Amino acid sequence: MTHDLDDRLDRIFAARDRDDMAPTIAALLPILEAHPEEARVLYEVGGAYDTDGQEELALGYYERAMEAGLTGDLRRRCFLQYGSTLRNIGRIEESLAVFARARGEFPDSVALGAFEALSLHAAGRADTALARLLVLLADHVDADELNRYKAAMRGNAAYLESLEA
Repeated sequence: MTHDLDDRLDRIFAARDRDDMAPTIAALLPILEAHPEEARVLYEVGGAYDTDGQEELALGYYERAMEAGLTGDLRRRCFLQYGSTLRNIGRIEESLAVFARARGEFPDSVALGAFEALSLHAAGRADTALARLLVLLADHVDADELNRYKAAMRGNAAYLESLEA
């Protein structure tokens, strides 16, 4: 991807209105036509359709972006949006599979962990969802009032996960 293309995409998203995605989508479609296999373009088009409420259409773009070799933070973000969209349209088991794969690639991602917990909850696994959130808090929140209880939080998390084992 060229620096100019990245800049164009960045400008389009800086100007977007999440309540009216039509201008953003309209700006992206000619770029997609010119760069139909470019991973970031596919990801951004998917995200625009997703934000516009066209989740089913977005899924295909997310999948193509991943197949086209999306990397780094954009790949992490794509996993999150893809997994969340699957959850939002009721494809819970697929969502959980996406998050499991994503967490394998990005084990320290707090955002992936939080959204994975939403999918676990949607799957009826509330104890595991809460357990995962407790571990995220213990691992990533540094607050004096919380620090002394981190071992207890991890213990409670282990107990909660054991309820669904």
